[in-house]
Amino acid sequence: MEELKINCFGEFRLIEAGDAVDLPPSKKARALLSYLIFSDEPKRREHLCEMFWETPHDPKGSLRWALSRLRSCLNENRRLVADREFIGFNMEGLTSPLDTIKTRLDSPRLELSELRAIKSELSKTFLEGVDLPNLSQFSLWLNEERAEVSRLKGQALKRSLEHPNIAPDESEQLAREWLDLEPYNPEAAKTLVNILLHQNATLEAKKIKEELEIRFREAGIDFDVNPYTPPPLSVPIPTPKTQSHVQEDRLRARQKIQFCKTPTGVNLAYASVGSGPPLVKAANWLTHLELDWTAPIWSPLYRELAQDFTFIRYDERGNGLSDWDVDELSQETFVKDLECVVDTMDLEKFPLLGISQGAAVSIEYCIRHPERVSKLILFGGYPKGWKIDASPETQMHNEAMMTLTKTGWGQNNPAYRHVFSSTFMPSASAEDLAWFDDFQRQTTSPENAVKFLEAFASIDVRHHLPNLKVPTLVIHSRGDQRIKWQTGREIAAEIPNAEFVSLDSDNHLLLEGEPAADQFIRAVREFLLD
Repeated sequence: MEELKINCFGEFRLIEAGDAVDLPPSKKARALLSYLIFSDEPKRREHLCEMFWETPHDPKGSLRWALSRLRSCLNENRRLVADREFIGFNMEGLTSPLDTIKTRLDSPRLELSELRAIKSELSKTFLEGVDLPNLSQFSLWLNEERAEVSRLKGQALKRSLEHPNIAPDESEQLAREWLDLEPYNPEAAKTLVNILLHQNATLEAKKIKEELEIRFREAGIDFDVNPYTPPPLSVPIPTPKTQSHVQEDRLRARQKIQFCKTPTGVNLAYASVGSGPPLVKAANWLTHLELDWTAPIWSPLYRELAQDFTFIRYDERGNGLSDWDVDELSQETFVKDLECVVDTMDLEKFPLLGISQGAAVSIEYCIRHPERVSKLILFGGYPKGWKIDASPETQMHNEAMMTLTKTGWGQNNPAYRHVFSSTFMPSASAEDLAWFDDFQRQTTSPENAVKFLEAFASIDVRHHLPNLKVPTLVIHSRGDQRIKWQTGREIAAEIPNAEFVSLDSDNHLLLEGEPAADQFIRAVREFLLD
């Protein structure tokens, strides 16, 4: 058989040795050929006469005429096969592009570039130029084939949106395209609404959701965007790698991420990395088990701790890789999450690290399970939330902060960025703050961010401090603008025999490269390895 290729996306053509075969000018002859190629088996002559020649006086003669024109350009390839009863197309050694795409889409692993190429092909008109609108049977067949192509395109769009490397802007574009293609597909509708919510386009998401609810209700189709799940994560922008970044990559490659389920059915993501005795970090707000390795506020500490310990951490509910759509965010659920992870890993006794709001969670856990914690480290912690004994001015300030969080979360919002930079890490560079804008969007939703702030406001573990019996190290930055240094000092004074270390930093969350980060690691190592 001579080499022959089929072009079915866009203008219908046959390609032989790189050149287009000179097909008959008759649209009906070319339509007949396309039907024979994409049919599963040879067709009876009577069937072809009924499909392509509904009214002529001599349909058999018209069929013979069309076949003669096709033989003139195909017989040398011995592709057109006909006898007294059947006519078919010999596909020996040929695979149609449509079958190739079906096979590729069945593959469990496809690169994003492959999915883009598949979508591009499927966006072209299938068998363009062979439409015969006056022939009902052929038109029905052609429309069914094009509907199959449309279904495959929807599958390619869905696969693309599920790909871990999809960027936020592209995900929104593809979600809109998917919904335009399949306007009554609830999954496509939910995907677009959730992506808009995740990008903090709340008003647009609300408007589209209302329009979709009407559309699906009139069609008698159930439609509900809940539960809210985050869209696939975007890949961090690569930067030139230092030796420490290479080390992070190695540790991240060795990191093992697993999931456990709380008694109330919430899925929690937890991870371990490194070697040596265990060190458990209680979850605190704004973490992501994968993206933390690129974070200027976390990766330096994690990298160093994983050198001496099996470093264990988890994303609390509503955050990171754990379930986002949860009924409750509170101090009680935060403690229950820590209990669930520790029990799942079957840890008998271990040192516990609590950072920021994670300090209160760690204190509560120690009181409930004193036999399981060997040593306690509290960094940048506080024993009570701002609602406890708050003045009217404090309440007004923090309520305004929550409103600003809801509207500014995950966006390039200078007002919100200023509030963050002046409290969490005033020494941050513009690059660090740009990183934070994107990190916020990928760690939790604006609604959950507000829920977290509300939960933190009601924390109160002051009464537990004098009852702690575990050796404790309290670390706090002298210039911390988020949680004042005096708060750390008061915690250390209340806990029996606690050791207190002050860091020379203005940051609530330590940044990579600042001397205080090295000071923190030295203090932790000396305390734990003593």
